[in-house]
Amino acid sequence: MIVYHGSNVIVKHPDIEHSFRPLDFGKGFYVTTVKEQAVRWARRKVDIFGVGKAVITVYNMAGNLEGLNCKCFGEDLMEWIDFVCRCRDGEKDYLQYDLVKGKVANDKVFRVVDMYRSGIWDKERTLKEIKVYPDYDQIAFISQKAINELLFYESFDEIYGV
Repeated sequence: MIVYHGSNVIVKHPDIEHSFRPLDFGKGFYVTTVKEQAVRWARRKVDIFGVGKAVITVYNMAGNLEGLNCKCFGEDLMEWIDFVCRCRDGEKDYLQYDLVKGKVANDKVFRVVDMYRSGIWDKERTLKEIKVYPDYDQIAFISQKAINELLFYESFDEIYGV
């Protein structure tokens, strides 16, 4: 399966050491199966860091998941929202996994998660407010072992234009 990583640099040899903060699934190396999504991430990284060019690195994700501890979130967002909140709060329970896969919430997720974490909204209200991009996904490689066994560099594309 082809997956993409959006950044401001080409990443031929991905690792978990360069993850700069915990995201939806904790600290890790993130890829997606959706090229358009990786392009958005690449442009965002250039905006955040103010250096480099928007680049997507292309990988072949192949190999055997046997021996890896993987967490895959399906369509039910109940468990997903709690997991995302724990990760964004700095909890470390994601470290029990080698790989975490699930949906990506839209840009309102920060506000929604904050309302839920602060207790202003209950889980039912929170889940109603979250609108998930139906075709977007994210795969977080939490362990270097998972990267080494599953992710193989193919190529890169520089993104031009706005």
